[in-house]
Amino acid sequence: MKTEALRPARIAFNEAGLPWAPDFGDVYHSSAGALAQARHVFLGGNGLPGRWRGRRDFVVLETGFGLGNNFLATWQAWREDPARSERLQFISIEKHPATRDDLARVHAAHALPQLASQLVTSWPALTPNLHALDFEDGRVRLLLGFGEVAALLPELRAEVDAFFLDGFAPSKNPGMWERRVLKGLGRLAAPGATAATWSAARAVRDGLTEAGFSVEAAAGFGGKRDMTVARFEPRFVPPRLAAWQGAPASSREAVVVGGGLAGCTAAVALARRGWSCTVLDRHPVPAREASGNAGGLFHGIVNPQDGAHARFNRAAALHLERRLRDLRRAHPIAGQCDGLLRLEAHNEVDAMARQLDALALPPDYVQGLDARQASEHSGLPLQLPAWYYPGGGWLRPGDLCAALLRDAPGIRWRGSVEVAALRQAGEDRELLDATGTVVARAPVVVLANSADAARLLGPRHWPLSAVRGQTTSLPATASGLRPARLPVAGAGYVLPPHDGRVWCGATTGPGDADPSVRWADHEHNLAQLARLTGSMPDVDASTLSGRVGWRNVSDDRLPVIGPVPDERCLDRGGLRLDHARYVPRHAGLYVYTGLASRGITWSLLGAEVLAAWVAGDACPLENDLRDALDAARFVSRAARRQAG
Repeated sequence: MKTEALRPARIAFNEAGLPWAPDFGDVYHSSAGALAQARHVFLGGNGLPGRWRGRRDFVVLETGFGLGNNFLATWQAWREDPARSERLQFISIEKHPATRDDLARVHAAHALPQLASQLVTSWPALTPNLHALDFEDGRVRLLLGFGEVAALLPELRAEVDAFFLDGFAPSKNPGMWERRVLKGLGRLAAPGATAATWSAARAVRDGLTEAGFSVEAAAGFGGKRDMTVARFEPRFVPPRLAAWQGAPASSREAVVVGGGLAGCTAAVALARRGWSCTVLDRHPVPAREASGNAGGLFHGIVNPQDGAHARFNRAAALHLERRLRDLRRAHPIAGQCDGLLRLEAHNEVDAMARQLDALALPPDYVQGLDARQASEHSGLPLQLPAWYYPGGGWLRPGDLCAALLRDAPGIRWRGSVEVAALRQAGEDRELLDATGTVVARAPVVVLANSADAARLLGPRHWPLSAVRGQTTSLPATASGLRPARLPVAGAGYVLPPHDGRVWCGATTGPGDADPSVRWADHEHNLAQLARLTGSMPDVDASTLSGRVGWRNVSDDRLPVIGPVPDERCLDRGGLRLDHARYVPRHAGLYVYTGLASRGITWSLLGAEVLAAWVAGDACPLENDLRDALDAARFVSRAARRQAG
């Protein structure tokens, strides 16, 4: 999906005091009141709150977020209903989102002050595509899509129960009401889905009819005689892609193998959806292998093409930033979340500014600094310009794992358990130790055990490799060492002092299986530190401490997520395998690995993608990005090579 630069909304007030959009020449809501309009048109028109009662999940999709009043009214109705669904998922698309300041200004005297304040506080950076905002301890999710509705609708994966068709009038904003847009609703509609809109325009009614909806007129609101309500009653429903369906499990029970960042985040994401999870690890406590470093970086990236790597990194970094706000308030997590500098060795600051202008990336996500500005931020005499990520930083992965496990219910930790094999047992899978004893059993198994997943699966097409990395620890008081105020990365990295130590690194050694800490690698890290910061500590490398770990890296440098592909399909004829979406899968068996050196940044959003896949939820990534992470992508590549 090609992303378009965002242009924020311009918001004014008309003579009646109503929020006004000068670019569309229309008001955001009726003079009779935004909440009253939302309750009559969208809640009432979709039979809410009655239709969500007794449901596990209820999904709403809105085609114009505007100022968020429809979401706030729906959230309030859900909150006040004792028979509400377990979870409410509200997906909304907005081409011209408001800035945080404008949203705060418009909602300064809102009739729902507590909810409006939470929305403003959680409001994301104005970057394209999807942003998952969680409220009510994750039981209410607002999935915001910033961009053109015609481009984003085909990129959504969800089963929608109710459609709120909102937006400026068809005469003012025809793109929102095009027939191809309305036709796209049918692909997302769950059985029995409903739709409602304040518009009674003939083109809107005809478009809904073509999309498979049975359309009726209903009493309008705020002086309008009619509005439109509809129910999804298609003559034909095409089969859904099997690879995109949730786990065929009658009970919401899962076993997660691996207690590092991938395993802990996967278990938490499932537990927040009401699943009972057991986490198995060969170590007695979490985060003892690749996730056991004293500190690691997190931040987004900037790329002129804004391809899959840049988009996923951006989405993951922003998602982590939002989650860390709450986690760090409630739990001790060593680190800093107030900015990171990544030195730029290939572009001058003017070229960096042009990239940011072309992509319209906002300063609360990333800024381009010259060497002087970067030096002022870091406290180091830097010689290169730098990308500054205000929401980036560093943290101790083990602390994050511990905080996540404490924060989520329904997770059972079982350490000192080595899983040697898997086998099918009816609708369940059994996990066995080296003696053949069953150590766990569940209908869903998630392999989040880094490179060890390949040992259990035995895949033929699994281009992941273990890359050795050694970090170096030196005293913060070492002679000649200049401490950094913020983490600085480039060719290597350095963390600010913590607990009297400074950590820097790291080496990169593909195919190197040596677990010992080597003084020559310390020399390498110190040389990187000198080039990076101009800091030349006077220390004997042979006396320094450090740590060795292995990053699990895919050949395309993206994580590996999703239902495990059935590679036997490559030996059969007559199957379409040219795309990962068509590759057959092993029911109930999932993988989450390949987090490489970006485990902190990627882990939480990657886990949300995995959990949405397992639970059949709305995916927090666009379809093409999920395809880019799909564990079956390697099989489809092999199939194309065979056919080519």
